[in-house]
Amino acid sequence: MSRTRSRVALAGVVYATLLAQVLLYPGIDTLVEALGAATHLDASMWFLAAEFAAFVVFAVPWGLASDAAGRRVPFVVAGALLGSLGYLLLAVLPGALALSFPAVLALRAFQGAATVGAFSLAMTMLMDLEGSHGRNMGATGIAIGLGTATGAPLGGVLYGLGPFVPLYAAAGVFLLVALGVPFVVDRAPAAGERASPFAGLRRTPRLALPYVFGFADRLTAGFFSLVGTLYFRTVFDLSPAATGVTLALFFAPFALLQYPFGVVSDRIGRTRPIVAGSALYGGAVILVGAVSSLRAAQGGMVLVGVLGALMVPATLALVTDLAAPGDRGVAMAGFNIAGSLGFLVGIVGGGLVADAYGYRAAFLLIGGLEIGLAAATLPAFRRIESGQATGSGP
Repeated sequence: MSRTRSRVALAGVVYATLLAQVLLYPGIDTLVEALGAATHLDASMWFLAAEFAAFVVFAVPWGLASDAAGRRVPFVVAGALLGSLGYLLLAVLPGALALSFPAVLALRAFQGAATVGAFSLAMTMLMDLEGSHGRNMGATGIAIGLGTATGAPLGGVLYGLGPFVPLYAAAGVFLLVALGVPFVVDRAPAAGERASPFAGLRRTPRLALPYVFGFADRLTAGFFSLVGTLYFRTVFDLSPAATGVTLALFFAPFALLQYPFGVVSDRIGRTRPIVAGSALYGGAVILVGAVSSLRAAQGGMVLVGVLGALMVPATLALVTDLAAPGDRGVAMAGFNIAGSLGFLVGIVGGGLVADAYGYRAAFLLIGGLEIGLAAATLPAFRRIESGQATGSGP
């Protein structure tokens, strides 16, 4: 399989993972109620958090196993099959066995532990491709954006057919991934020494930069998946379908602009897209929560999507720039750990702040964190660019 076809196929795996994940978001309050939860905000928060807690714990073992074996494809297939099973069990077992909500959360954690393998290692396989890092990570960003852009409105429609229909659809999506991945050429480096993302950070401390931005960017994604969804559902009284369309106003430009912005980051460097993009992105997040009309908030979502598309491929490409070829599996695992922790904090922290102080305070806090991070890391990015200009290593 050619490099271009491999890039498209692997981006398809990333797309499918995000599609399945986001199918659940537009009516998450409806789903947790059907699963036996007594409250909407708290139960939705913990249902989303359970998946990403599993992402944090299990991203490293998947990456270590893949690097040690010198192969990726069998692990992606295994993650996809187990992920399909996890979604199916969530749809069937709670009603059949009258499971308590804590037991439902345990099933959700199992599903997250499986799907992070398919997701993280598909991204690692894109890192393994020769050629432009910006193009490869731009393809990843497009897949992430398209998955979320189509998953949000489609999930809203599927909720109209029943609260468990998105779960069945997600199970089917992962089954298709498992059937398709074996046709992709496995370009993993030869089996090497087992390492951890923490050892990689010791060898290459500058990986902390893309990691911390991955944390912050996914923090806002987690925030929007819970607080943003419930904000539009309650403040503007939107249905799941209308909420899905509103979320897509962010995800559509986020998807469509990833590849061209990835190419731009190859030409102008990573600093400006990441640092300037993050500062503007934080301001756009604050804007969404500050305006009083639905149309203005939806316009803010479009702006958030454009600025997110500027940042993400440059951040992903920076991981590839800095990681040694034999460490790419654990380097991407480390990035996904940071991102999953961010998503988890965005869900739990955003939910707690919104519950205690209201939606506007929560939007202000999340946007302000992004702006502060951009300002704090600018000197470190300048040092990296200076070192690259003089030919020194990472």
